[in-house]
Order: sequence, then C-alpha cells, then structure tokens
Amino acid sequence: MKSVFIAILCMLAFSACHHQQQQSVTDSPKVKRFGMVTGLKPEKMAYYKKLHAAAWPGVLKKIKACNIRNYSIYIQKIGGKYFLFSYFEYAGTDFDKDMALMAADTTTQRWWKETNPTQNPLPEAAAQQKIWQNMEEVFHTD
Repeated sequence: MKSVFIAILCMLAFSACHHQQQQSVTDSPKVKRFGMVTGLKPEKMAYYKKLHAAAWPGVLKKIKACNIRNYSIYIQKIGGKYFLFSYFEYAGTDFDKDMALMAADTTTQRWWKETNPTQNPLPEAAAQQKIWQNMEEVFHTD
C-alpha cells in the first residue's frame, strides 16, 4: 500500500512539473522578425561603421530591455548607392510600447543624433518621417 501511495505521489509530481513546462512554453511570446532598409550616405560610411564597431553600452542595454534580440545590420552597394539592411527579432508582447520606451531613452536619443545624419531614408520612410523602411518577409526557415 505504501509503494502505491509513493507511486501516485510521483505521478502527480511529474504531471504537475510537465504541465508547468508546457505552460511556460505556450505562455512565452511569439517572436516576430523584422527586416528593414535605409540608404547610407557614402561620405558617412566610415563614421557609421566606427560607431557600430563600438556601440554604446547604454544603447545595447536599452535594445535588450525593449525585447530586441538577434539584431544585425548589413551594408550593400546597389546601383551605385549604399544601403543598410537590418534584421532583428522582437520577443516582447507590446512592440509599440517597447519602441516608445526606446525612443524616450536619452542615451538612445543621443545615439540617433549620431546615426540619423549618416542615413538616406527611402521615399516611403521619409514620407512617414521615419529613417528605416520595413520590408515584407516572404520566406523563413529555422
């Protein structure tokens, strides 16, 4: 009888643990991927690269705090013009709120005062008073 009782306790403990693991997986926010593009002024390329080679710790901390991860920026010359392509993943639950928190951060604002003049927004972004233009994801695989 004692061994049956112990077996039942073990099954209940396993069941509760398994349920908790399933719940934590399903409760985690879905990652949303972003691809963006903007132009880069050729005369500002060296400065842009220098800034990003030693990105400010406060900016990196704010990016992480705002649920941005796996963030990359690439440079490509196309038709005689330079473009920046960025990719990042958002793992939070309220993108607009997190982006507002980032925009309100004084360190990030100082960073943007350095980086924004190096960039040439595409017409669609400029019309919306933005620097970066969102790109449509057409394929992804893990």
